[in-house]
Amino acid sequence: MSIESTSRTTETTTGAGAISSEQLGEMRAAFDANRGWHNAQNAVAQVGADDVALNRSVVNATDHTFSHLLDDWAVTNQKMTGRCWMFAGLNLFRVGALAKMGLKEFEFSQAYTLFYDKLERSNYVLEAMIELADRPLDDRTVAFLLERPLEDGGQWNMFVNLVRKHGVVPKAFMPETESSSNTRRLNSILWYKLREGARTLRERRAMGASVDDLREAKAAMMADIHRILCIHLGTPPDEIQWQWTDTDGNFHRDEPTTPQQFAETYITIPLDEYVCLVHDPRRTSPLGRTYTVDYLGNVVGGEIVTYLNVDADLMKSIARQTIVDGEPVWFGCDVGKMMRRDLGLWDRELFEYDALYETSFSLDKAERLDYHETLMTHAMLFTGVDVVDGTSRRWRVENSWGDENGQKGFFVMNDNWFSEYTFEIAARRSYLPAELQEALDQEPIVLPAWDPMGALAK
Repeated sequence: MSIESTSRTTETTTGAGAISSEQLGEMRAAFDANRGWHNAQNAVAQVGADDVALNRSVVNATDHTFSHLLDDWAVTNQKMTGRCWMFAGLNLFRVGALAKMGLKEFEFSQAYTLFYDKLERSNYVLEAMIELADRPLDDRTVAFLLERPLEDGGQWNMFVNLVRKHGVVPKAFMPETESSSNTRRLNSILWYKLREGARTLRERRAMGASVDDLREAKAAMMADIHRILCIHLGTPPDEIQWQWTDTDGNFHRDEPTTPQQFAETYITIPLDEYVCLVHDPRRTSPLGRTYTVDYLGNVVGGEIVTYLNVDADLMKSIARQTIVDGEPVWFGCDVGKMMRRDLGLWDRELFEYDALYETSFSLDKAERLDYHETLMTHAMLFTGVDVVDGTSRRWRVENSWGDENGQKGFFVMNDNWFSEYTFEIAARRSYLPAELQEALDQEPIVLPAWDPMGALAK
């Protein structure tokens, strides 16, 4: 170590703002003198903080009964992937498909939509690299896109883009592979190829290549990515012939059909009527305005991700009415906050961390967004609601983590948690008040690529 670096190290450890030996001694003495803190230390050493802080009164007061319940099917399992958004979307579609086919159990292929999301998103990222090729490599947007060029996550509009362009197929025609159930290695290979592609595109641009030249180079890159996806996930079918026996024992066989035609036949909800509503209480995000996130998307030429910011109570009201009318609700939230996985339970007061640590946790929802303490991390499906005197008390949630936790994979969310940690729902435009329906036609405010409102796609 040089004399100069030694000097800087000494200054850092002894200068203003450093923790002094006196301060360390005072903190240690205060801890040693408090028997309650010692008891907490002993307990957490044995069973973990969440077990100690678990609020039993919340657990005992919450059960899995609902005044309005839609589901009578089994949950699905996204396994070691971030495909929650497409699982939730396909699970929403299967409600109508089950009824139309007369079946009790059915799944659309999640590997099929995963294939086309990876393919389309790779093209989207490379197209962004062409658009940004003249910016420096350390430009914040360029650096953000290169840090993790694509992920498993996504948004409602991105899901709709895939379905509109590529359709859907039954799971039997493109079942799971090791890589669709555990995307870690596939993603790492794609990240390498996309970063390599970005390097090539930027170098060629610096040498004077035109956009047409760059897109020609991109086409060769996309051929490599398509081949990699086929090896990992299988080759998607371009035609299927679906046949099944319904619950009454009647056999059915469709004519040969494309995935797009299969979607037209068995997706019974009007996709064009659905919009994305968010509750973003930050001061910089006025209610009644539409927003998008820069470079958040998957299909070049598809619809952009657009949110309408609304009050949390309105979001609850629309979700509640949708369920009462007989339809589940796709939603996004910060799943890990105040959640007990084995019990399948969310509640704002589920863990009494303030009592355990004798300190406050005072950030509100807006401040948690501002200070990077919360963001959307998971999408699921509301399939029930418990309504008391016209107000929702708790919500039934179809998760996609298999059937080992909660009530065979279904979770219960108390209404106070919805207010704090649910950020987004997909809903029919017609459920909105007239003035907010008109607000949907605004030009959206563009948030930066790293804004937390885009986090579900990560």
